[in-house]
Amino acid sequence: MKRICLIACLATWAVSLHAQAIAPMRPPATPLVAHDPYFSIWSMSDRLTDQPTKHWTGSDQAMTGLVRIDGSVFRFMGGPMRGNNPLSALPQVSREVTPTRTMYGFEGEGIRLDLTFLTPALPHNLDVLSRPLTYVTFDVRSLDGRPHQVKLYYDCASTLAVNTASQPAMWSRHSVGDLSVIRLGGLDQKPLTQSGDDLRIEWGYVYLAAPRVQGLETLGTTVRGRGLYAATLKLPESHDLDLPSQRNRDLSLAAMAFEFEVSATAPVSKWLMLAYDDLYSIQYFQRNLRPYWRRNGMGAEELLKAAEHDYESLKEQSVNFDRELTQDLIHAGGPKYASLAVLAYRETLAAHKLAADIDGTPLYFPKENFSNGCISTVDVIYPSAPFFLLLSPELLKAQLRPVLDYAKSGRWPWPYAPHDLGQYPLANGQVYGGGEESEANQMPVEESGNVLILMAALAKVEGNAEFAKPYWPQLTRWAAYLAEKGLDPENQLSTDDFAGHLAHNTNLSIKAIIGLAGYAKLADDLKDRAAADKYRKLAKQLAGKWTEMADDGGHYRLAFDKPGTWSQKYNLVWDKLLGFGLFPPELARKEIAFYKTVQKPFGVPLDNRAEYTKLDWLIWTATLADNPSDFAAIAEPAYKFANE
Repeated sequence: MKRICLIACLATWAVSLHAQAIAPMRPPATPLVAHDPYFSIWSMSDRLTDQPTKHWTGSDQAMTGLVRIDGSVFRFMGGPMRGNNPLSALPQVSREVTPTRTMYGFEGEGIRLDLTFLTPALPHNLDVLSRPLTYVTFDVRSLDGRPHQVKLYYDCASTLAVNTASQPAMWSRHSVGDLSVIRLGGLDQKPLTQSGDDLRIEWGYVYLAAPRVQGLETLGTTVRGRGLYAATLKLPESHDLDLPSQRNRDLSLAAMAFEFEVSATAPVSKWLMLAYDDLYSIQYFQRNLRPYWRRNGMGAEELLKAAEHDYESLKEQSVNFDRELTQDLIHAGGPKYASLAVLAYRETLAAHKLAADIDGTPLYFPKENFSNGCISTVDVIYPSAPFFLLLSPELLKAQLRPVLDYAKSGRWPWPYAPHDLGQYPLANGQVYGGGEESEANQMPVEESGNVLILMAALAKVEGNAEFAKPYWPQLTRWAAYLAEKGLDPENQLSTDDFAGHLAHNTNLSIKAIIGLAGYAKLADDLKDRAAADKYRKLAKQLAGKWTEMADDGGHYRLAFDKPGTWSQKYNLVWDKLLGFGLFPPELARKEIAFYKTVQKPFGVPLDNRAEYTKLDWLIWTATLADNPSDFAAIAEPAYKFANE
């Protein structure tokens, strides 16, 4: 099942909303450090002190924050600590998520502490976007008009750099320019040797770095060693700690602390950088690819120096980007839609890894999460595509390029598009449904339609079809397949594969028909007039047949041969976005009116067979509405689900 939350399809009408705030949300998981499928740390509780921070899989990847205020120590991040020093939590009073930042506020003992995780994920700048680095900022001010002695402490555990907590790790301290740095990594480095879903990285190194300032301390320790100083935050030198031997497998920690006085009038700001150098990111047909940020020889030290230099500029750019995108989202779909989309912004990027081909070409690999862990799944690229078409078409090309090159290489023998490239992080050939040798469990209409639609959408956004040229024989082959098989699909899977095989799938048929129109557009752009005319006429003809075959009175059927059934027709959105005009506008109006009669508290079910639904398709379906009230009626239950 594809459970990646990708909500990026903007409504095509505008709501008269200006300078509004997004709706408040209680996220199912709050993004803290969200870069890629491995460097991905979240808070899965309402308060940051309720439990340890975690990897998206649910395994602990602990970050701990402590603060000493006038001699008393409190937790502001991480769950209750074991041992004889439980330490009270500093009360959390706020939480806010934006496209590039997560911000928490804490108040107590006469001070206000604002904690910000800044990941400058700016889609127009691939160099910065690909940096596996988050800034952690601590802003402290007095609330009671009195000065306070404050010490801030932060540490992260070796579980950020190993698959399981039992794997031993080690730390080292050094200087990089004017930065104090501590590095933490596993003792047994195993780059790109395992693949799957419920896995964490077990190679590379996590880095903590901060500008050397008065009152800064760095420390390598263990969970047991931390217990010796947690109650006072009087950090010892590392050689003074009674560190256990590696065979005891006590978790290693990299720690930093800032000690300062906050006056009655002047706030104090401190910051550090949390980074991860995975050295190699993806295996692509037996070649180990570097992360994109490393493509020109940059290493971890240069990364830290560049990030330090760019901090103020990136902070300002991120604030401006957040403001602009958030207002655009509110304008497009309202405050609740905007709240969902902002969270999806972080989730979408965290589901991908940007690597560099041997010549530096960007290759962007999505991972199926809470599934079988496939890499570069075409029907996962499909629901994320509106995000990239809007914000970074170069990244959509970087997603499609590995799939298209695979099909072009001769490794793929079938007359339709592949489903995936392997199991993350090993992109060595399809594994889904038995791999390249099996046809029974493929998704022929699904994936062929997906690629043709997305290639047409890219051509529309870019104003040309040059990206399609090298792959024209493959695209032509897939269009011919859809012309033969697409109107009334055989018993096969669709992207909603958890629902099982289904013959005569009407929503899948819509995809095939729009895919044929997409091929016609590409042919037109490439001056192949004969092919363009042929496939444009065919798509229009098939759309007319579809409308007759699927009609079930007040709505349209799940399957052509099953009267009394229904389903979300989310694939229809591309007819609207690409301006093909294949299907009459009354079709979408009739469907929206019907969906409102069958929806549940958390949304319209996917179809009549079960009560589950999916956030991506629910929002796509909502964009079929031609007025704000109908859009809200379909979309807002998704917000209710995420919030509750």
